[in-house]
Amino acid sequence: MKKTFKILSAVLIFGTANSCDNFVDVELPNSQLSSPAVFADVATANAAMTEIYSKMRDNGMLSGGPAGMSCGMGLYADELDFYGDSVNDSFFFHNNSLIASNNTVASYWNAAYSQIYGANAVMEGLAASNELPVAVKDVLLGEALFSRALVHFYLVNLYGDIPYVTTTDYQLNSTVQRISTAQAYANIRQDLEHAALLLPQDYSVGTRIRPNRSCARALLARLALYTGAWDEASNHASAVLNNTEYVLEGDLDAVFLKESRSTLWQFGTTAEGRNTDDAQNYIFTAGPPPFVGLNLGLVALFGPDDLRGSHWIGTVTDGTGTWHYANKYKQRENTGSSVEYTVVLRMEEQYLIRAEARAWQGDLIGAKEDLDAIRLRAGLPPTAADSAEEIIAAVQLQRRLEFFTEFGHRFFDLKRTGAIDTVLGLAKAGWNPTDKLFPLPLTELNANPYLQPQNPGY
Repeated sequence: MKKTFKILSAVLIFGTANSCDNFVDVELPNSQLSSPAVFADVATANAAMTEIYSKMRDNGMLSGGPAGMSCGMGLYADELDFYGDSVNDSFFFHNNSLIASNNTVASYWNAAYSQIYGANAVMEGLAASNELPVAVKDVLLGEALFSRALVHFYLVNLYGDIPYVTTTDYQLNSTVQRISTAQAYANIRQDLEHAALLLPQDYSVGTRIRPNRSCARALLARLALYTGAWDEASNHASAVLNNTEYVLEGDLDAVFLKESRSTLWQFGTTAEGRNTDDAQNYIFTAGPPPFVGLNLGLVALFGPDDLRGSHWIGTVTDGTGTWHYANKYKQRENTGSSVEYTVVLRMEEQYLIRAEARAWQGDLIGAKEDLDAIRLRAGLPPTAADSAEEIIAAVQLQRRLEFFTEFGHRFFDLKRTGAIDTVLGLAKAGWNPTDKLFPLPLTELNANPYLQPQNPGY
């Protein structure tokens, strides 16, 4: 089964015997995702939605492998150094030489709109279904809205003005046009607010591999932070942090375990016993690194008292050289029973969102309390920052130390705070202000002239 989606130059295939992974224990039927038969049964309707999560995990921006955004944006910013072959696409991320024909730039776009297509197909299937209970339809609709908003959020932060696609209609999608970043943010907010009304507060699956209401509020908090809506950012973050379902893990080695109490949402693995692509991607046992290693400037920021340095960073030496790797996920091999899942959203971000928002609002005491929650867990003393400016700078530092190699936080923080040209202008040879946006994939511009013009600088 395949449905061509012109904006993608790609296909979205659902329904193979091996496609369910361990998200669900039923197989999708060999029919289109939009087939009424899929949405006549609770099990297959759930399988349709969880298949989208498996696509997110395995392909495109949110994958934990070498071509995923965690690695790509770590190289594009100043978190990772590249040691691989210069013909590898990642080389061009690290060397600030992306062009419109770059395969990874295209894969982010294609996979993202494929996943958006899937979310829209689920929504349309739910709307046409007369068999599913209303409660089931509401939850699945909330999940589809959340997924559509999440993927669009990353697209707009990578590419700037983008199409916001809300249908599977071929005729409409073949001539879709870009909208402003501000309008895209408004659409994301609308989808997330709708999702928050529909999603349950509890998890439908105990391992937190299906998003709930707190996940929608967490992403709303991030969106508000990015747009400077400090009151909204603080309120949404508080809604998450006040939920007793979540606990700030005191043990740093437990933060990325699949049972972590600070996890809001995570991707399950392809099979029981497998762990994360992240660990396979980052961990190496001999130097020099075969692919990527942590940037020495980042490693140097972890003082001797910062426990994250010893728990989340691994070191390899051959007696002459020393290299470092991200060691948040520690299991590279099959462990019989899966130990780690890739964490997409975690509550630590909400502490730092609220800290920054409170500082901007003048609530310096509350801001310092939230900042210190992260510092104390890392083994650091309470912050010495006093003014709003000092607290905001201290929050930015903690975000850098807390979220390295996690879905491009560092790059996006540099963009949203206006520091990107100063910081990467020093770190990257030939950095230009236009480099803060990716080029639109050349194949997409050729397929759909309505996407013109190309982003400046390309």
